[in-house]
Amino acid sequence: MSKDQIGFAEAFLAADAGRNRRLEGISDLLDWAALEKLLKPLRPGAAGRPPYPVLAMLRALLLQQWYGLSDPGLEEALSDRLSFRRFCGFRLDERTPDETTLCRFRNDLSDAGLAEKAFLLVARQLQERGLIVRSGTLIDATLVKAQAAKPSGEAAAGARSEVDPDADWTRRGGTSHFGYKAHVGVDCSSGLIRRVELTSAKIYESEVADRLVCGDEAAVYADKAYEHKQRRARLKAAGIKDRIMHRSHKNQAGLPRWQARRNRLISPIRAAVERVFGTLKRSYGYRQVRYFSLAANTTQLHLLAIAFNLRRALALTA
Repeated sequence: MSKDQIGFAEAFLAADAGRNRRLEGISDLLDWAALEKLLKPLRPGAAGRPPYPVLAMLRALLLQQWYGLSDPGLEEALSDRLSFRRFCGFRLDERTPDETTLCRFRNDLSDAGLAEKAFLLVARQLQERGLIVRSGTLIDATLVKAQAAKPSGEAAAGARSEVDPDADWTRRGGTSHFGYKAHVGVDCSSGLIRRVELTSAKIYESEVADRLVCGDEAAVYADKAYEHKQRRARLKAAGIKDRIMHRSHKNQAGLPRWQARRNRLISPIRAAVERVFGTLKRSYGYRQVRYFSLAANTTQLHLLAIAFNLRRALALTA
């Protein structure tokens, strides 16, 4: 490309071409330099070529979550969508990563455990901006289908997939489900995700619950699946209000009136977490995981949570 062509390309990007107000607003939300420092150990690029900037690669993966793109779809979009180039910082005349490079970078994020650290760093920055109020944490889980086909054989026998051995079975509402379970801790006031964890579908919600409690919230809200005597005691000892619903126990005809009334008061507050799941499934297509292992799908969930939080934070600051 000639100098005149390069000058035209730079002028083109300096003008309003490819402007996207939402993406520009998201760019202004964070101290991206802190994320760049966190991701610095990674070297995203093909062998023998200069590496792509780590922030450009992370932003590309966030675009993938917002727009529901496959790796080939993301490669194509980065190549020809000016708003994507602007957001990632690619010049008009600059090459963009191909699908193999994007996949490798995501795998490197997973191997280094940096997707979770990036999620926590973003959540901390949003908290420092006063967007996370900490009046309470809503904890819950949702089922997500496996990318692999259901294995042949009976679910009751625990038939496993050779393609994705980490996916597993559970039953809910009399129906068998094969896949994973996404567990979240959501800030009650802002709707921002503060904790997230992915397990196989067969893991009970209560097994993960304590890892979803941040420790600085005023209260924890959860449905009756999370009731546990020791958990209630730990919350009390930490000075956190116990807002976990009660359930009937063996040989108990029904809940005492005060427990039933308490459940009715907690239920509409706790149910707000369903809006997060609804958004992830409806707007981000998170009814089914993308990949074939717990590690890869955990990285996807952390990227989804970052993407969700940034869009939510933008709405809160509008």
